[in-house]
Amino acid sequence: MLYWLMKYVILGPWLRLIFRPHVEGFAHLPATGPVILASNHLSFSDSIFLPLIVPRRVTFVAKAEYFTGKGVKGWLTRLFFVGTGTLPIDRSGGRAAQAALDAQLAVLRAGGVAGIYPEGTRSPDGRLYRGKTGVARLALESGAPVVPVVMLNLDEIQPPGKLVPKVAQVRIRFGAPLDFTRYAGLAGDRFVERAVTDEIMYELMELSGREYVDIYAQKIKNQPATPVPA
Repeated sequence: MLYWLMKYVILGPWLRLIFRPHVEGFAHLPATGPVILASNHLSFSDSIFLPLIVPRRVTFVAKAEYFTGKGVKGWLTRLFFVGTGTLPIDRSGGRAAQAALDAQLAVLRAGGVAGIYPEGTRSPDGRLYRGKTGVARLALESGAPVVPVVMLNLDEIQPPGKLVPKVAQVRIRFGAPLDFTRYAGLAGDRFVERAVTDEIMYELMELSGREYVDIYAQKIKNQPATPVPA
């Protein structure tokens, strides 16, 4: 109930009015049946505008800590993630990846839409980074088509670290569905999963026009900052 209130009554109408989303290739999104939305990740706002413009419910997963914060900030964070249809995942015990996969598989087996950011984290500089193979495992185990979708300018509207987004038209582009049923039964084969992931990332690169970097984004984020010369 909260999801639909946020999308169609509380948050959605205002966001549509203010940011006027412009969507290309929307016809590529199947109206029914299981589908995986694989997106680049430029901004915190990605998780707001992608569910907003898709008429079907889009389910993402996020760490459980987002749902257990204290005080006003914790309440607002929890309200946002519940309201956008995000599922909490317990990261304890090193099973976060499997827990996320299981949760998304359940969504797909029920005929729903699973949203995933193959890069695993927001891009630190707007470029597209190497994809993690979880998206391939999800596609191979579910048999669902993968629809690539790109945020074209949300890093300009809300760059990392900026709390309040700039008012500008949001631009989003969908690509044609990718069918990986030719690899049926090969989930768990790391070479197949890497090939599937790379094909998805190639489509995201083509759709977005962004430079591709064959390194995990998290590795870039973990590098120490270069000291400024005195």
